Amino acid sequence: MIINSANLDAIRVGFSTAFRRGLGQAETDYSRIATTVPSSTKENKYGWLGKLPNLREWIGPRAVHGLAEHDYAIKNKPFEMTVGVDRDDIRDDNLGVYEPMFVEMGESTAAHPDLLVWEAAKEGWSRPCYDGQNYFDGDHAVLDADGTPYSVTNTDEGSAAPWFLLSTRRALKPIIFQEREKPTFVAKDDPRDDNVFMNKEFVYGVDCRRNVGYGFWQMAFGSTQPLTKQRYIAARTAIMEMKGDYGRPLGLRPDLLVVSPSNEGAAFDVLKAERDAAGATNTYRATAELLVTPWLA
Repeated sequence: MIINSANLDAIRVGFSTAFRRGLGQAETDYSRIATTVPSSTKENKYGWLGKLPNLREWIGPRAVHGLAEHDYAIKNKPFEMTVGVDRDDIRDDNLGVYEPMFVEMGESTAAHPDLLVWEAAKEGWSRPCYDGQNYFDGDHAVLDADGTPYSVTNTDEGSAAPWFLLSTRRALKPIIFQEREKPTFVAKDDPRDDNVFMNKEFVYGVDCRRNVGYGFWQMAFGSTQPLTKQRYIAARTAIMEMKGDYGRPLGLRPDLLVVSPSNEGAAFDVLKAERDAAGATNTYRATAELLVTPWLA
């Protein structure tokens, strides 16, 4: 193949098409537990996460709820993936070997939010949320009806595979996926580019800016104890009994149980089986949707 602008344009279109095909065929789970928040700056501040206001009887002046109680921000990070194509492969018309690589580039790019979101879920015991505590923690501070702080937990730590019970039907889901710049396919394929002159290599890639963080910890219960019906009931009760400051009920209803493949059998026993091991009716059957995701493996 002669290396000229027309042929290089056709090659770029072909690689880009393979990339988009990969984007379209990837299977993702992250949107079940994460809200996508558009970003237009270097970072987004979420100070308002510390405030869950409620209607009150209007007696005297209005009580104004501010948005800067907590200094919680999610900073966008740049990400890239780059593939080099040898100039000799273009001259020898040996480009078929690259097509699967660009399809895989598209699939990997589409799955990148999953990688970030599920990593945040698994690391919730060591990464802080808006109140400065780890997202899954036994010492989240809440004010009682008299304004006295007390500790609330949204976890029971152990050494088993992690599983999560979540409330996902509010405007903000437990995880925040922040998108500053969507993935863009780019190329350095001018024969005069340094990468071609020095390395005889045409370069194609994708880049984006994004990051993840945590929403309300009250909407999630994370466990590394073995998944049993009793522990599921305890997690369900903990979420439904969550209160905001000054004893205000939050009215949360857990609707999604997320497990790794290793916990699939236990999760089926909890949510799918009509009867338990003793033959009694499984009263907690279908009380939440089940999501078995390979991203927790």
